[in-house]
Amino acid sequence: MKKTFYFIALLFTALSLNGCSIYNFTGGDVGDAKTYEVRLFQNYAAQSPGSTFEPGLDRDFTRELQDLILNQTSLDLVSSGGDLVYEGEITEFRITPMTATANQTSAQNRLTMTVTVRFFNNKKEDVDFDQRFSFFYDYGATTSYSSIKSTALEEIFERITQDIFNASLADW
Repeated sequence: MKKTFYFIALLFTALSLNGCSIYNFTGGDVGDAKTYEVRLFQNYAAQSPGSTFEPGLDRDFTRELQDLILNQTSLDLVSSGGDLVYEGEITEFRITPMTATANQTSAQNRLTMTVTVRFFNNKKEDVDFDQRFSFFYDYGATTSYSSIKSTALEEIFERITQDIFNASLADW
């Protein structure tokens, strides 16, 4: 009787642990993929009318996307030949006035960043895509860009990288 109880308990534990390995809390479905590659997102924002060039934006955004995927999946980051490949360009980085005061001056500014992403899944090609992702950060017109830069970029990067992750790996 004792042996049967231990066998059932062991079987239940093994099945429970096996079930945990299938489900992950991020909703990411990597399928058969083991590795991923994030190529440097070139900064072509200055080529878009009204956009400005922000030095280091390409490097910082690429790292944020690499880190998000690394932290939310069991995939290994590789420099080339990944099962999943992310590449693209930063196509817009602009500050525009959003609201006006009674004196015809800006009361609020909006920092907008747009990224074009090409995603290739070398294990399951029917999920590849070429898509634009964009997000913004609003701040007061009397506030300088340099004082909100790190907070704004952190929020914009977080939202865009999560949107890219969801589009490429979320399987709801």
